[in-house]
Amino acid sequence: MNLRNGRSKALAIGAVALVSTLSLSACGTDDNSKPNAGGSSAGAPAAKIACSDKGGQLLAAGSTAQTPAIEVWKAAYSGACSSTSLTYSGGGSGAGVTQFNQGKIAFAGSDGALKATEIEASKAVCTGGQGIDLPMVGGLISIVFNVEGVDKLTLDAPTLAKIFDSQITKWNAPEIAALNPGVNLPAADIQAIHRSEDSGTTQNLTAYLAKAGGGNWKYPAAKSWSGQGGQSANGSAGVVAQVKQAKNSISYVELSYAQTNKLNSAAIATGASKPVEATAANAATTLANAKITGTGADMALDIDYATKAEGAYPLTLVTYEIVCDKGNKADTLPALKSFLNYTVSDAGQQAIGAVGYVPLPKELAGKVKTQIDALA
Repeated sequence: MNLRNGRSKALAIGAVALVSTLSLSACGTDDNSKPNAGGSSAGAPAAKIACSDKGGQLLAAGSTAQTPAIEVWKAAYSGACSSTSLTYSGGGSGAGVTQFNQGKIAFAGSDGALKATEIEASKAVCTGGQGIDLPMVGGLISIVFNVEGVDKLTLDAPTLAKIFDSQITKWNAPEIAALNPGVNLPAADIQAIHRSEDSGTTQNLTAYLAKAGGGNWKYPAAKSWSGQGGQSANGSAGVVAQVKQAKNSISYVELSYAQTNKLNSAAIATGASKPVEATAANAATTLANAKITGTGADMALDIDYATKAEGAYPLTLVTYEIVCDKGNKADTLPALKSFLNYTVSDAGQQAIGAVGYVPLPKELAGKVKTQIDALA
């Protein structure tokens, strides 16, 4: 498997808040009927991209976790394909799935796989088919903190479950102190921050807490927040802004946002010989063992959140693009396949590795490409 093993480097692609609406505008060559060498605008590497001969406009929305990835893909794709434009609006995974099932967008970004009810609803807009999950990029959820006098912190799933459910309310609580010998923890109130809107990042975090939290998380994994107490913020950018502003705060956000905004990330005690740091290389170890559980063309993955493998970061996520396997709109299907084929390519995956993501294992990426080529 061709996993990127080096420590990923943050690329300054935005300030605290990244714009949630990105537009791939016309530029580059006029001949879009054949593969074209993409430009390297905005720092993106040059790539050979097979543009759609029809062009057109793609509307997409959803996960804010993949906004930085879309920004990188935008730079290369717009430099190659002048007649295709893409508008990606954030709003969270839940909003993206809703718009997809209303027939308003060509694809949705989501950090969580479609539920059975959402797949059933998609059949109304995917004529003769249904919505499917295509893994497009791996990532990890950083437990970010802004604790006075503390720059290194170790936590585990049971303790995090209690923190995010207001069962632990002080930073010098015995459970936290036991994981951090020698660290001068303040006797301060914990300001726990969660996402206010439906979020695939929340779904992945709560799946981890439910699986590895030792029974301390009493709620099912879900895109909507169920924990007691705490504060809320909208989108990944909103979470970042609130953590930076609030002393003694803790939250969860994708590694790309943590790195770009220079936030501290906690190491996770998993039962391995030492706590596991929040790095792309450690997330890659977990992602390599993920299993495909979707049926038919669906490629939903099962991640082992309770892993105790050495160097395996458990809070790993996969961002999906949700499309119709059949019944895509004829006027946008060629552009949709063109764009997605670029994003899953070696060039597309390597480009986002520079902004804190985990490129898909080569074998998995090949399976995704097969499904993209079969879209109808």
